[in-house]
Formats: sequence, structure tokens, C-alpha cells
Amino acid sequence: MNIDQFCEKYYLKFKNMNLLKTALTHSSFVNEHRSDDLVDNERLEFLGDAVLELAMSEYLFTNNSNYSEGEMTKIRAQHVCETALVTFAQAISLGDYLLLGKGEEISGGRQRPAILADAFEALLGAIYLDLGFSVVYQFLEKIVFPFVNDNNYINVTDYKSMLQELVQTDNNRSIRYEIISEVGPAHSKTFVSEVYMDDITMGTGEGHSKKEAEQNAAKVALTKMAYDINS
Repeated sequence: MNIDQFCEKYYLKFKNMNLLKTALTHSSFVNEHRSDDLVDNERLEFLGDAVLELAMSEYLFTNNSNYSEGEMTKIRAQHVCETALVTFAQAISLGDYLLLGKGEEISGGRQRPAILADAFEALLGAIYLDLGFSVVYQFLEKIVFPFVNDNNYINVTDYKSMLQELVQTDNNRSIRYEIISEVGPAHSKTFVSEVYMDDITMGTGEGHSKKEAEQNAAKVALTKMAYDINS
């Protein structure tokens, strides 16, 4: 199935196909084709992350009137974590359409969780920019929301949500994450993240994706605060 068939299957009538191409373009491909004036999908991933969180929030708010804010926060977090994103990407065979560099291709990049998760978010960002939020929502109704209804990922440990919930008890506190370094080749990067409570560094974590690094930083912070992460 080519990309046109993919769009037809999911009722995505892109006006600007370059947006879709960008969503599917990994940085390793750009690095090997610098003369082609290509753009990787990292900015679209940033946008798609926010779009997914908003859509998931609306879905939970609209369809679960008996859920508290804390319950909705936990369910949302479980379905926007990397593990869930990889499942969504695999459900639509997104890895088959990615533009990867040769090294990334050889090392199994089409199945690499971080790449699949990022590409899925980038795809949502592209849909949002070109077709609008309503089309994103309709797409998620086919791909993502059925997993919510089936209570998938209810056992996924989300340290970021745990930390946020703990901090929410003090309205004067805020949490933010910062990627402080990226090392290694494009197909095998290690990210280092720090989590701050206000301006105080609470934890540092590493991971092979930004999301994994942030989760590990949150886990360290919770441990420092003597929080029982197994509760």
C-alpha cells in the first residue's frame, strides 16, 4: 500500500502533501540528503503531542462524566505515553512509510519505538495543520479511542503523571522538563532530561527517546521525595 492508499484508507485528503512527507521524514534521512532542502518531523512531533493531549482530554471529558480530574489525567497519560503511541503507529503500519537514513534502516529503525511514537505524533501535527482539529479527532476515533474504551495500558507506569499529581496538591508549585543533552548517532541517540519543581532540579534521567528520559527523570524525583512509586 502506497501513501495515497494510506490516505484513502483513513479518509485523509491532504491539500499539502509536503506536510505529510515531513511528518514521515526522520532526521537520519535529512542528514543523508542535505542538498535536497528537506525538513525532519521533529517540529510536527512537538505540535502533534499537544494536539493528541487536547483530543484525548476532550474525548475523556465528553464521554466519561463520572470521572474525576485525577482519573481523567491518569487515563490520558496512559494513552499518550510512548508504549501506547507505538501501538497506535503499528496499528496503521506507519513504519512502512517512514523515510529513514541507510544506517537507521539497517539497524531496524522502522520498528524502533521512539521513531514510531514520534512519527505518530508528527502525523497528527500534519493532519491538524492541513485539515484541522475535527479531522484529527475523526482519525483518532478510528485508531486511538477504541484502545481507551478497552481499558488498554491501565497498568502502564507513568511517573510524570505521578509527579504532577503529587505537585498539584500545592497550587504554588510547577513542574517542567528540559532536555539538556543528546549524544550518539541519529539511529542510537541517548537523551538526558532534567525535571524542575519551580527552578529547583529534582531529578535527571536518561533514555533512548525524549519521553523515556523525562519518565526516568520523574522517577528519580519521586524517589527523592520519598514517594512510593509502587503504590
